Amino acid sequence: MIAPLEMYLAIGAVLFASGAFCVATRRNAVMILMGVELILNSANVNLVAFNRFMPGGMDGQLFAIFVIIMAASEAAVALAIILNIYNNLKTIDVDEADSLKG
Repeated sequence: MIAPLEMYLAIGAVLFASGAFCVATRRNAVMILMGVELILNSANVNLVAFNRFMPGGMDGQLFAIFVIIMAASEAAVALAIILNIYNNLKTIDVDEADSLKG
């Protein structure tokens, strides 16, 4: 039995809402990065679900793979920035990062 498209879209919406809530309310840089990853994963769920229920190729899966690759590179760059902030300020609170302006 295959779940209907609306169920996949609801799961994607819940993932997006929790990721957006995490990005909006957290001050810890690692938690903000986790929220961004949740938002990207919600897009992946929607892409694969639409690919499953719409005829015509593997476009949704290819775009999902591209989003996963982009998320991995984004995580690597963001973690490097977070480590640099921690080495300079001894905290990963994003409110303290404005002191790096000069």
